[in-house]
Amino acid sequence: MKVLEIMERAGMSATGRAIAFIKDALNEMNSISETHVRTVRIDIDINKRFYNLPNDMVKVLDIRCKHHDNTSSNYQSIPRTMYEPETEDTDGI
Repeated sequence: MKVLEIMERAGMSATGRAIAFIKDALNEMNSISETHVRTVRIDIDINKRFYNLPNDMVKVLDIRCKHHDNTSSNYQSIPRTMYEPETEDTDGI
């Protein structure tokens, strides 16, 4: 559907305002439903603290690992830290 058709259906005559409304609507739809979601699996190595993340990544939705606070071999989400950690960082980073 073209901008002119949308303007006719909405009864608008201002092209600039119609385009701004269309862009706002697209941004709103994108914020409600996540698109282009991709799963990346990275193995955890012993004594490795930092990992390279994909360059095209925008947001981390969830991090899960096995045997985290459970005795079974189920994957569970690692809770997000909301406050500063109580223990000091030994690497000084």
